[in-house]
Amino acid sequence: MSTVEAGAAEKMVFRKTNARAGRTISVTPANSTMRHLSYGRIILDAGTPSVKFSNGGQETGFVCLSGSADVIVSGGDSVPKFHLDQYDAIYISRDSEIEVTSAGGVDIAEFSTDVEKEYPVQFVARAAAVKDPALHFVTGGPGNTRDLNIAIGKNVNAGRLLVGFTFSEPGNWTSWPPHEHEHMLEELYVYFDMPAPAFGIQLVYKNTEYPELVTVVRDGDAVLMPAGYHPNVSVPGHRIAFLWAMAAHREVEDRQFGVVNVQPGFGQGGTGLEQSRK
Repeated sequence: MSTVEAGAAEKMVFRKTNARAGRTISVTPANSTMRHLSYGRIILDAGTPSVKFSNGGQETGFVCLSGSADVIVSGGDSVPKFHLDQYDAIYISRDSEIEVTSAGGVDIAEFSTDVEKEYPVQFVARAAAVKDPALHFVTGGPGNTRDLNIAIGKNVNAGRLLVGFTFSEPGNWTSWPPHEHEHMLEELYVYFDMPAPAFGIQLVYKNTEYPELVTVVRDGDAVLMPAGYHPNVSVPGHRIAFLWAMAAHREVEDRQFGVVNVQPGFGQGGTGLEQSRK
């Protein structure tokens, strides 16, 4: 269900973005409400064991969702090679040649955004990130407990890009209390690891009486939040899991995770993101 007109929904909701093998870019500023942020998927298997591309003027972030892969980054004087396992991440500089290969199959979420400056390539191992209390923590309370993971945040020197993922408890709300950050950051969510019949409900609104978007979300769907509050909720018996990616409007200056405006009336318990600021 959706409370927005079809034309607007087409630029805010993208379904089954994980349906094809190879490299597929589903969201760009050209086909969506995003000003900077793009999103795609790299899904490799026996029929498509590798992909190679250039990111041009875009900084790029990968999060490995399942399987494993080797990533070779060519740019400047060095050609580093990285191995990604589940939930490992990598930040890749603009103007890089990128090659991804997998012997046994892999599913990688790819996010990118335009930048003026070049920032160094950095690998973020899941094993190390989960030990950092500012990058991995459980937050919320009854009805809104979730496990929050920052993959590309203040741990990575970058221009606009922030990337991570969140797991809820079954039947719980996430992105709670409702918050927004449209003057600094645009955002999108990508739902993953939600096998049928699991689903959730995503809202995007400035006014609760007339929400811009209320829609069911399932595995592989992407929802864009250029502005407005954006809580979601999973159905009982099933968790909701989603990647989140943000692009700062002002390069470096606006690239701040956890700086949000909470919807009036819901901020008594804090934002739930305080740990990330430590």
